[in-house]
Amino acid sequence: MCLARGAAQVNVTVAASMTLYDADSPSPRCLRMFLLEKGLSVPSLTIDVFGGENRRAPFLGLNPAGQTPALALGDGAVLAESVAIAEYLEECCPHPALIGATALERALTRQWWRRVELNVTEFIHNAYHYAEGLDRFRERIPVAPEAAAGLKRVAQDRLAWLDALLEEEPFLCGQRISAADIWLYVWLDFGIAVGQPFDRGLKRLTPWFDRIAARPSAAASRPPLRERSPDSVCSPSPSEAS
Repeated sequence: MCLARGAAQVNVTVAASMTLYDADSPSPRCLRMFLLEKGLSVPSLTIDVFGGENRRAPFLGLNPAGQTPALALGDGAVLAESVAIAEYLEECCPHPALIGATALERALTRQWWRRVELNVTEFIHNAYHYAEGLDRFRERIPVAPEAAAGLKRVAQDRLAWLDALLEEEPFLCGQRISAADIWLYVWLDFGIAVGQPFDRGLKRLTPWFDRIAARPSAAASRPPLRERSPDSVCSPSPSEAS
């Protein structure tokens, strides 16, 4: 990953002391896209979640919850949960701001972030566990295949609800891209890939999705960090970094 223009040298130093435990999964991809938009390069290791590497030692010694991503800090502390890691990175490396540069901006980002996670992404995620991903997850977590269709209906209903809340602005928080845009985009893109596409008839959400998909970080975030070729790295222009 390359640094965005104007990124502070202190950001490089802070990020270089960390190790990101990455994976081919939506939550780690959210964090990869977040890093790309911030222009941060973090050393990484890819965890084979399809092979269950995240469910056994030594990974469980880092994150007993057995989930990716995880971020190991230079002092030995380990953070889990993609949202918590994003918040930490924003505190350490505040520019460009993807959560917010002011109290109001941060509150608005978290407002949309919560709307996205509580009303959309969790339903897509669990529906996948109970349907398309059932064979993979039935021996790992409690599953409820009978709930899958209902969860998918709720996700689609909430996306229509979200569409009605959107205004004629380029991003969820108006004129600035935020973590909320990244999380919603990644999970909708995942939904498309696993047979849970959103309704392209939604008049605001559809152009919003296409706008985010056109950003270099969208394509560059698909493979885990260690699998990305050098020419796929994103170097946002000043307008793209907004």
